[in-house]
Amino acid sequence: MRADDVGSSLETESAIPVQPLYDRGSLPPDWDPDERLGRPGRPPYTRGPDEDMYRERPWIMAQYSGFSIPEETNKRIKRLIEAGQTGFSMALDLPTQVGLDSDDPRAAGEVGKVGVPIDSLRDMEILLEGVDLRALRQPRTTANSIGPMMVALFLCAAEKQGVRPEEFSVLLQNDVLKEYVVRGTYIFPPVHGVRLTSDVIEYCGKYLPHWTSINVCGGHYREAGGTAVQELAFSFADAIVYLDEAQRRGTPLQDQVSTIWFFFNAHSDLLEEVAKFRAARRMWDTLLRTRYHIEHAPARALRILAYTGGSTLTRQEPMNNIIRVTLNALAGALGGVQTMGTSSYDEGIALPSDDAAMISLRTQQIIAYESGVTRTADPLGGSYFVESLTDELERLAWAEIEKVEAMGGATVAIESGYFRNAIADSAYRWEMDVASGARVKVGLNAFTIADERDGPQIAAFKTDRSAQHHMTERLKDLRATRDKNAVELQLGNLRAAAANPNTNLIPALTDCFRVYATLGEVVSALESVFGRYEQGLSRIGG
Repeated sequence: MRADDVGSSLETESAIPVQPLYDRGSLPPDWDPDERLGRPGRPPYTRGPDEDMYRERPWIMAQYSGFSIPEETNKRIKRLIEAGQTGFSMALDLPTQVGLDSDDPRAAGEVGKVGVPIDSLRDMEILLEGVDLRALRQPRTTANSIGPMMVALFLCAAEKQGVRPEEFSVLLQNDVLKEYVVRGTYIFPPVHGVRLTSDVIEYCGKYLPHWTSINVCGGHYREAGGTAVQELAFSFADAIVYLDEAQRRGTPLQDQVSTIWFFFNAHSDLLEEVAKFRAARRMWDTLLRTRYHIEHAPARALRILAYTGGSTLTRQEPMNNIIRVTLNALAGALGGVQTMGTSSYDEGIALPSDDAAMISLRTQQIIAYESGVTRTADPLGGSYFVESLTDELERLAWAEIEKVEAMGGATVAIESGYFRNAIADSAYRWEMDVASGARVKVGLNAFTIADERDGPQIAAFKTDRSAQHHMTERLKDLRATRDKNAVELQLGNLRAAAANPNTNLIPALTDCFRVYATLGEVVSALESVFGRYEQGLSRIGG
């Protein structure tokens, strides 16, 4: 495509038309800034959940870290902490995410490939060796179907270090519902998946109120090809399922909602992304106030983790991705998020290299400390365009939520295929727009070079292929040296607890990992009660 032929789309990434100019007439005549905006730290939280926002200190910077074996991941985490990172995100390999031990035949070829394997408490001890949990603002996990298991493993690992649960906090992803739609790392049928997720929310509400019990994952809907509207709507619809279950259990809902965060992507449509974060906070305040009658205003202040969109990156001319990541991260900063992870420029090729991971962290630090955007709260607040876009995203998202609720809620919409089909349709439209040139991707469909070899060459980061052998040998040693009778006793107790739908499983899971039961053994014990989910079958074995 020639430079003269390249145009700019006149609608946002979510297909919201953009007018040539916005002024006071772009907002409704009765638009009230006190009602729609308020002040930072006060309802409806459009302008942020904290009064000073970033003036005292910026958002938490926690990069995605995990590959090969726990020893290697431990080294990278400590290197990034030394460089100024204030948290870390534990990326897990696929076998771990679906509850398989590294020596399981089904894990062959995947151990340590896209994250770190965690088979037992021994691996957690190695991964956290020399890492002071008390000094970090926020370690976090990417576990969903095994979210409750990660709670137990963190508690046990901290116990081994002599650290009390109240001395540190963890942000748990723990959102199982979207696994049935866009990622596929589910284990149990949805009804049991929701139970396990809700056990974490309930347990944290009671005993770990400073932990984040769930990070409701709109970002994964977005990465699968959804729009900003679907990202908001589907994540809120999922949250309603968890809130309804929390309410049913009778634990004070206010205690539980205070432990809930949301995870959203930060994409390249800068102002739409800023508006999305602002709309999300206002929607959460409205939902908790009107549907769940949470009167304590601070409990309604939504906190957001943003991750820059890997789907915005290209394999072609990968150094361009540094600029894309910068734009995405700037959207998160201007939108007032509380935690941010940034992609690395080489993620379109392989796992991030050490150098790329460092540039990714430096991108956040330069925005935080050199750009000036942290000096005042909500710096784009009051912009006619941003306010109009915030209102429109909110309106469209509520309309989609109402459609889902009319179907019977998110669980029904997921099992019927509605979520999956809606995301697939949006992804198809986006790909067609890129293929036709209606959406410009510099270096991909516009301003391309004739031969990619003329551009910078990036060597793909390679992980150690001996990870499976290493982890298998460790498991063999573990099983030979642990107390087998204690393991069998605690696994039996876990099965008994799982059979009682009114029992919270976190204590039983903790007891299992404390005696070095493996993740695969724990999941197998639960599977004997719950069954394993297969796509297209709503329930198997319970």
